[in-house]
Amino acid sequence: MTRPVVPTDPREEAGRGRVALWLDPEDLRWLAEHCRCPEDAPQEERDRCLRLRFRARAALHKSGLID
Repeated sequence: MTRPVVPTDPREEAGRGRVALWLDPEDLRWLAEHCRCPEDAPQEERDRCLRLRFRARAALHKSGLID
């Protein structure tokens, strides 16, 4: 069962410097589960990867495609 997707406020997101990105659910699943950071990657790079994976998983969860 999927829940309706409630979009965010575009003006608020733009105010945060964010842009809309619509991806296929399978691409989001892949993004949510993969990190290609090398072992010696700087912490900043690891943090960015973590944020992207978190947001991909949150988008899937919000749309009801995962628990």
